[in-house]
Amino acid sequence: RREASEIEARFPKLMRRVGGYNIDALTPDQSGPVNLAHVLVGSEGTLAFFEKIELALSPLPRSTVLGICHFPSFYEAMVATKAIVSLEPTAVELVDRTLIDLARDIDLFRNVIAEVIQGEPEAVLLVEFAETEEGENLRRLEYLRDLMGDLGYDTGMVEVIAPQMQRAVWGMRKQGLNIVMSMKGDGKPVSFVEDCAVELEDLPEYTARLDAIFQKYNTRGTWYAHASVGTLHVRPVLNVKLDQDVKKMRAIAEEAFALVREYKGSHSGEHGDGIARSEFHESMFGGRIVSAFQEVKRAFDPENRLNPGRIVDPPRMDDRSLFRFKPDYRSSEPNTAFDWSLWGGFSGAVEMCNNNGACRKLSGGTMCPSFRATRDEQHSTRGRANALRLALSGQLGSGSITSSDMAESLKLCVGCKACRRECPTGVDMAKMKIEVMRQQVAENGLPLRDRLFGFFPRYAPWMARAPYIANLQSSIVGSKMSEWLFGLAANQPLPHWARQPFNPASISVGHNDGPEVLLFADCFNRYFEPDNLQAAVDVLVSIGRRVRFVAPVGDETRPLCCGRTFLSVGLVEEAQQELTRLVNATSEWVDRGIPVVGLEPSCVLTLRDELPELIPNGAELASKAMFVEEYLVKEHRAGRVALDLRTGKSSEILVHGHCHQKAANAFSPTIEALQMIPDVKIATIESTCCGMAGSFGYQADTQKVARNIGELDFLPAIREASEDTIIVADGTSCRHQVASATERKAHHAIAVIRDALPEAVKCGRYTF
Repeated sequence: RREASEIEARFPKLMRRVGGYNIDALTPDQSGPVNLAHVLVGSEGTLAFFEKIELALSPLPRSTVLGICHFPSFYEAMVATKAIVSLEPTAVELVDRTLIDLARDIDLFRNVIAEVIQGEPEAVLLVEFAETEEGENLRRLEYLRDLMGDLGYDTGMVEVIAPQMQRAVWGMRKQGLNIVMSMKGDGKPVSFVEDCAVELEDLPEYTARLDAIFQKYNTRGTWYAHASVGTLHVRPVLNVKLDQDVKKMRAIAEEAFALVREYKGSHSGEHGDGIARSEFHESMFGGRIVSAFQEVKRAFDPENRLNPGRIVDPPRMDDRSLFRFKPDYRSSEPNTAFDWSLWGGFSGAVEMCNNNGACRKLSGGTMCPSFRATRDEQHSTRGRANALRLALSGQLGSGSITSSDMAESLKLCVGCKACRRECPTGVDMAKMKIEVMRQQVAENGLPLRDRLFGFFPRYAPWMARAPYIANLQSSIVGSKMSEWLFGLAANQPLPHWARQPFNPASISVGHNDGPEVLLFADCFNRYFEPDNLQAAVDVLVSIGRRVRFVAPVGDETRPLCCGRTFLSVGLVEEAQQELTRLVNATSEWVDRGIPVVGLEPSCVLTLRDELPELIPNGAELASKAMFVEEYLVKEHRAGRVALDLRTGKSSEILVHGHCHQKAANAFSPTIEALQMIPDVKIATIESTCCGMAGSFGYQADTQKVARNIGELDFLPAIREASEDTIIVADGTSCRHQVASATERKAHHAIAVIRDALPEAVKCGRYTF
């Protein structure tokens, strides 16, 4: 009551405002009784703890449609916003050119951008209608199209009707902050003026003048979010490791908030005051209101224990001692095998983690298997990235990168590559782990168990000569000995060596005048499940192909390898040797444009992902490498293949996607290839990693976590499937997890397709 006139004069008359405390809710002119809950809302934990909150909910709309309005300039999008709002949409959200371009570079969003963005707009507005009747939504969409035409943008709207695509668009928009934070290099969009709010009619002029402030300080802003209510999330790009950019940050804040005050807007529209904005309450509200805020704080928290320094009595917003990167922050740059130059070095790639916590999700997608199983922050992508950042900046002491603590921090990373795709800022922990293990091996040597797994391609040809002896490991005595000697889990059988590995009797098979295809026989299928490679031969020959086999050059006899096992234990140089052999052996055919097809996801994607970075002339082979299913689908779409398939024994197929397939967006061709089999119903397992992750599930100290990961979604789905359902998993270790945990048999997709061929066209086992 005492400050009612000052509150009336100073508080912004906007829907989006959370600056200070909501003491305007206590003034005498409020309708109804005083509700102190309004004061607590937006108090940022400075006044009280909440044990129970009652929310008023709105029902979800039964039907929605989306119109994506394209504009050649940002200013034109701002001008059009008020007219669009007059159509009463439920949302009008801005996405600017910077966000669009960054989203195009992120695997998770590339497809949706390609689907709904036409050309190179400077800004788009996502306009949603959610009327009760679907027909009314479609009419509103037509009104929007007419309005865009009246504004001079006749071809400037894309309609999105399908619910799945609408969800994809909103998923991209929801990740707007993380997308803009995926900007590579030390300059990042910085949050301090990001949610100011003004009246809608002031939005075009306000944003133009704010952009001029950014230009004055030789920077630019990233813009997105709530255009319909005049609250855009804007972050100027600054390098807050540099004193000069911290000074720019203060100058921009002072000028931006003065601009907001001029428009009678709110300097804190949604996200709260925190440290960044609390300092400016004096200039925005005046001294009397700030004194009132202090009275409220003392009444609720007289000892100043609850989140001090926010809203009242704040520190300076540019106090670098409170920054993530403090004044003395320095990051070392280790000698690396991979190319991290896009991020300004390995440390820059590590710093891409902005703590958004997407890796802590418990459902949807694959990331992060170890966190889902343990619920331990240390074993999330974020936890590992922070450990690496602290180590590289010397905050964990010298030698911390190669320490046992760092090894423990990375131990449960299964190398699934899901973070590369699903982390909005693209943190690639699988590749980072390889770099760190390389450093650790150089410093500490290679443990015997890692030597056993890593050097598998080198000794496998010798073991394959005596499979009966090799398979003794599966006996009770053998498994106990393996656990004692090598640290292998006694209760997790190793893969069974085949009686006869895949060793073709000739360099090619099939139609002499048919299109050529090069088959890469990976180590796992070669020695453990050679029938899968035979199935690939059968299918490829059945469609008229001449199948060539990748063989060593010159006098070498040891089969070729992609180097995956070496990478998995940090032996990068050994992997480079294997990849060099493979590049040399395939160059004759790769140079002629002949595709190289493979079966094992981790191996095929080693050729696509790691090969181009590790071998100078590896890019050509990487561009030709594909899954056998991808090849079939590609040829089928082009009209060059018509598989003659028969309905199999089962009408239901349940498919599990290998982590690397899903991370590379290469899982759908497996489904599409299986759909060539007539009269089958195909379902996919919505799960994270199977848990095995190569050698991870065979190790005594990680086998329990591996099984727990599998039990999250993957193994229950297998058990729930009917007995006659065919289980498909392209990954060797995925199939072994199924066998050991459920006693069901899983098949490679190509084997299922081969089994649907007429018997007359099958080549027969190794009869070349």
